[in-house]
Amino acid sequence: MQSIAHVILTNGEPLADLYRKHVGDYPKFYKMDLLSRVGFIASELLLQQEGGERFVARGDRAIVLAGKSGCIVNDRAYEATIQPENFFPSPSLFVYTLPNVVTGEIAIRNKYAGETMYYALQDEKELLPLIECTLSDKTTSVLGGWIEAEDEERYYANLHIWKR
Repeated sequence: MQSIAHVILTNGEPLADLYRKHVGDYPKFYKMDLLSRVGFIASELLLQQEGGERFVARGDRAIVLAGKSGCIVNDRAYEATIQPENFFPSPSLFVYTLPNVVTGEIAIRNKYAGETMYYALQDEKELLPLIECTLSDKTTSVLGGWIEAEDEERYYANLHIWKR
């Protein structure tokens, strides 16, 4: 197994600025939760680095992402809307907030029909064996890595494209 492309995205420029600068043509970006935006931007930078033809249907590429916190940022915001006197929390905070949404958005945008998985793990080192297991006769490459997000300016993504 070898990494053929790699990108690290970490603290700094606001995600919306990175989106406008490097992507700009996927309006669903603004509906995504924080974790999905981090993973989406990092995947776009990674796929631009890989080069080659984009947006062509393929079933041989899987997406395997992981992180420790998942969508805890949105979960906390959602929980804060639950008040004893008004028990009906805001559904707007719960749209696009599951950690596996990021894998789905990357797959939809790029027309990937392979496996899509998000794992909640304690350590980034636990991810590599899962990526290795995903590579098979049918799956020849994996867009995979670790993503974390605290807020719009504190985030981390370490993504690779792995091939057997």
